[in-house]
Amino acid sequence: MKVLFATTNQAKVLKYKKVLEENGIELITIKDLDFKLDIEENGKNAIENAYIKAKAYYDATSIPTIGMDNNLFIEELPEDKQPGTYVRRVNGKELTDDEMIAYYIDLVKEYGGRLTAKWIYGMVICNDNGSKEFSWSKEHFYFIDKPCKKRNPGYPLDSISIIPEFDKYLVELSDEEKIILNKKDCIADDIKFILDNIK
Repeated sequence: MKVLFATTNQAKVLKYKKVLEENGIELITIKDLDFKLDIEENGKNAIENAYIKAKAYYDATSIPTIGMDNNLFIEELPEDKQPGTYVRRVNGKELTDDEMIAYYIDLVKEYGGRLTAKWIYGMVICNDNGSKEFSWSKEHFYFIDKPCKKRNPGYPLDSISIIPEFDKYLVELSDEEKIILNKKDCIADDIKFILDNIK
């Protein structure tokens, strides 16, 4: 069966494509369609933005749709500096991967050289059965002001994220280390959520 992933972030697609194909699901993206919707992601949190994307594309295509969004919270920052739902959009501008790295490095330098960070993820599936939502978090890391040379396109902050358990940049973790970390953060639950609710 075909499932639409309402994202332009290829890194997100690659994370799910193979495992879903192994379960009989062909993951297509909005790039595979002949049109693009102009969606205002004005939700207050990751779940609301994920729902806005999933519902808009499902209504337009009638293809079961996955919407996903993430919020970033940084412990040391005041409320007015929190990225929240605007991780990539700063002062109304959509930042490139390199601009994101530079912006968050400047924040790290401004607030003491190390920032404790937490991702909150939201995923929503819209199909003939209505909508289902799922949320999870990743909070075992911090940002530093010296970026790794290695990059993960679509996930630029992996290059300034240090995972304390391994004392390594997130972007440099081995596949085995990622499995250990994902088990701790219950990341596999997002795959289960999709498989349980998409059909």
